[in-house]
Amino acid sequence: MPLPLAINGAVRDALERGGPVVALESTVIAHGLPEPANVETALACEEAVRAAGATPATIAILGGEVIVGCTEAQIRRISESKSIAKVSRRDIASVLARDADGATTVAGTILCAHAAGIRVMATGGIGGVHRGGEESMDVSADLDELGRTPVAVVCAGAKSILDLPRTLEVLETKGVPVAGFLTDRFPAFFSRDSGLPVNTRVDTPEAAARMIAIHDELPNTGGLVIANPVPEDAALDEASVASWTSEALAEASSRGVSGRDVTPFLLARIAALSGGATIGANVALLKSNAKLAARIACAMVGR
Repeated sequence: MPLPLAINGAVRDALERGGPVVALESTVIAHGLPEPANVETALACEEAVRAAGATPATIAILGGEVIVGCTEAQIRRISESKSIAKVSRRDIASVLARDADGATTVAGTILCAHAAGIRVMATGGIGGVHRGGEESMDVSADLDELGRTPVAVVCAGAKSILDLPRTLEVLETKGVPVAGFLTDRFPAFFSRDSGLPVNTRVDTPEAAARMIAIHDELPNTGGLVIANPVPEDAALDEASVASWTSEALAEASSRGVSGRDVTPFLLARIAALSGGATIGANVALLKSNAKLAARIACAMVGR
């Protein structure tokens, strides 16, 4: 049985004519941002993609179908659901088999985007190796999916709550290029510079598109990471972020938060500790990444 894809009209038309399309995840709507910022940001990201000349395709699972190109009503449905599943690769079959609803993570979105023929996606930050992951083995499925599925992911690095050095090591092991956009340093989500180097740099969407095209020709290739730092006017002080993160991690440990609940818990607590500053940074970087992904997608099709 093939993956039950429901590709909306605008996305289908763009794919059929070879036009630029950018996939967008839906977990940020269901689990990443509070209301009403989640819906407002999802729609703003779609508009940023359109303004840059590409077609947005927000991906989710609704009623037993993989929706490629959610409507505004569907985006609001995802936002309003209090029990919608968080869907990575391992969850897709079970959610579809139950005709349930699910919001796709980066890994889930990569898989579904590839099935639909979409080559570029935008997100906030990829998942990675959690702090203490060398003992807990808590490692995001995003890294495995990037290692095996040929989709380029534009992001502001990995989420700052993670073990960034180990995350980069795993990406290297899996053969995933990490290119900094206009930077030689790996971004740290809310901050522009983690202090860690990237393995290469691209300074234009055209350069990124060329690298993606060449990478695609390699045998058994997976995806790529285009690391785009949070805009300067929205970036947060690294020391402050580190302090909020440490406090949130201690709370998560004391409450026994684990597994897939860790990331949304930490992001919510850090947002509260920062007085909402991290939400503003998150919104800014999501829009910036959507715009850059669209510019890269346009360059890939020669527009």
